[in-house]
Parts: sequence; structure tokens; C-alpha cells
Amino acid sequence: MTSLLLRLAGPLQSWGERAAFPAVRDTASFPTRSGLIGLISAAEGRGREEDPRDYATLDFTVRVDRPGVLLSDYHTVGGGYPKNRTAATAGGGNKGAAVITRRHYLADAVFVVAVTGADDEIDRIGAALESPHWAPHLGRRSCAPDEPFLLRTGIDDPDAELRTRVPLSSPHRGDRQPVRRNGTDTVRVDFLRERPPADGSGSVVNLSAQDMPVSFAPQGRIHGKRHLYRTTEDLPQSLLAEPADLHRRLIDYALEATP
Repeated sequence: MTSLLLRLAGPLQSWGERAAFPAVRDTASFPTRSGLIGLISAAEGRGREEDPRDYATLDFTVRVDRPGVLLSDYHTVGGGYPKNRTAATAGGGNKGAAVITRRHYLADAVFVVAVTGADDEIDRIGAALESPHWAPHLGRRSCAPDEPFLLRTGIDDPDAELRTRVPLSSPHRGDRQPVRRNGTDTVRVDFLRERPPADGSGSVVNLSAQDMPVSFAPQGRIHGKRHLYRTTEDLPQSLLAEPADLHRRLIDYALEATP
């Protein structure tokens, strides 16, 4: 087994979990499994009709560098056009009226994700993410990721990398601050795992999410439930990087693995 590391950061992200178009498009507070597998399968050039359960053996660990701020964006679809150019209503009619939608986003959120799987599978996915068939996005096509996006591949111990090596984004002014432990040089950071941490570190909260993809088919999307474990763990305060220094530190980290 081996891993690769993705850094998911950008002005906006949206990881829909529950609501259906058109009334409300929600977002989970973290990257969903369906969103991450969708990102990977798009990079590999797979169509929506292909079975996403091919990725069932992948394991995801999410480090929450910055949870972001929930943003609700007001949209209208149609309106002011002839009936044959206006969106249909929920009842199947077409009255020429605008359809109101509200789309939720995470603004200024940052996550680092370890993707773990069989060596050949991670090698193939890493190559696709370096030269994607379709451009990656953070839950929606309008949400482009910042660089660096793919931090590293060929990681043998992703937990150690996330806990001790990958630079940690400092919060913006006004954001929820990482909690510094009194009398120590550590900060408290949240993780989301698909299994409890092997060493039993941190306080563990059991969660569930309806984000296990069964089908991405446009007319038959199906998602199952999965269990998650949220932990709050102490990381070295030295990982915190100020905004002016963060990009350089991330690039230096990524280049350490380059031959």
C-alpha cells in the first residue's frame, strides 16, 4: 500500500451531500468521498456511466487545515424568456417564471487529503492527477484548486506526513484559530478518517455521511452511507506557515520528493 497527498484549497469549494437540484445545493463541511472519487475519475478520463465502485479499495484521510466559512449564493435560472426557453417547474409545467436556487460553498477552506491504495493504483492515479484528462475542481466545476495541488506521491506513512511534515495553513484574520495547548509547542487540528487512528491518539467522534458513490449516472445517481471518525490531534506548532511564507514552504516540501 502507498499514498499520495492532495492539497484542496481555493476561494470556494462545495462538496454536496444531501440536497438535490434545483432548490438548494448544499455542501458538507469537508471533502466527501463521492467528490474525491469524482475528482480522481475525471482526471483519469472516466465517464459518468462507468462504475465508481472500482475505487472502493481507496482510503481517504482528511486533515482540516482551515474549515472555511459557509457562504450561500442566491441564483435564478430562467425568467424573462419565452416559455420554451425557461426551466420547467417542479410540477412539470412551464410558466416562464424564474427558478430560485441557493448554492452553498465553503469560502477559503483548506484541506490536505491522503489517498491510500494499492501501489499500482496510486501510481496510475498520481500520473492522471499530474496530467488530468479533465481539469480537477473542488466539488463543482466553478471551484478551481490553488497550486500546489498534488503535493507528493509514493508516501509510505501518510499519517506521519500529515502529522509532522506537511506545512499547515495559518488561518486568516477572523477565522477560527488553531487551539494552542498551554505550555506546549503544539496546535490542535481536526482529522477525518475512514478508520480509527492506529495509535489511538486524539479524541474520537463517530460520524456518518451519505457520500459513498454507487453510481454517477446523470439520471440515476446513487450514494450509500459510510462511517467516519473525527479526531482532534496535537501537531507541532512549527508546521504553521504564515500566508506570506506558505507557498514557498509547500513548494519546498513537494520538491523534496523530486529526484
